Amino acid sequence: MHDTPPSSVPDFTQWPSFPFEGDLRVKHLDDPVPVEPPRKGEGHRECTACNAPDDAYIWVGERWRVRAMDRPTGLPMVLILESRSHLDLGDLPNLLAAELGVMTVRLERAIRSLDGVARVHVNRWGDGSAHLHMWFLARPYGQLQLRGTFLSLWDSILPPISESQWRENLALVAAWLAEFGGRPLAEPPRIQWQAPSSIAAQSSAEAAAAQETAAAEDTVSVIESEEEIPVPAPEETATGETEVAEAADAGEESGEVAEESGNGPEKK
Repeated sequence: MHDTPPSSVPDFTQWPSFPFEGDLRVKHLDDPVPVEPPRKGEGHRECTACNAPDDAYIWVGERWRVRAMDRPTGLPMVLILESRSHLDLGDLPNLLAAELGVMTVRLERAIRSLDGVARVHVNRWGDGSAHLHMWFLARPYGQLQLRGTFLSLWDSILPPISESQWRENLALVAAWLAEFGGRPLAEPPRIQWQAPSSIAAQSSAEAAAAQETAAAEDTVSVIESEEEIPVPAPEETATGETEVAEAADAGEESGEVAEESGNGPEKK
């Protein structure tokens, strides 16, 4: 790898929103591969979204599902909107394409209704999975340094929010979406109303809190999500050509686009 002259470092490294400082060097760009490896749900690779049961999601509907990360991350809320059908963005029939717009606006409003959320960034990458999934990232109110394109990086850097606050936020978003149909599956955290009856009980509570903190330190954020990590390219065959199976054709679904009325529940 050759050193890159400082003049070639992009200007955005000087932006206030850029998460890193100090001496930086641009990586050497690898040569392009002749055939890209299959994503999840492509070729012979299993689709994680198709195999996931409804109880792995915070809200489910007839044609759409919404899921969260496995545990809290640095942002107030990170959610993923998925279609039930095994389709990618450009493969959506007109019905689902129109409904995607409705669901995008609806989920953005639901997340923005949470306390402490200023903006909701909507992203679609799709390099890790062939099953349509849209990312929704909530930017904390007042955190101007987190504005812009580096929000997903900051999610990996910021300390995770508390699990109780995270679960409460999930329950609120699920209930907000359920106002328009579907089934909310996220539940708010249980209220610990009783005081510890002894020092031993208090020690147990402290130990549980320490365990929760340790789990949070091992969190998986947007940038580290398994669905966005590419897999190594498959080995070449004797003829030098890469084997890539064709994805099955997906049929259009029947039904009508849900009609949105009002702006939903008031912000709590």
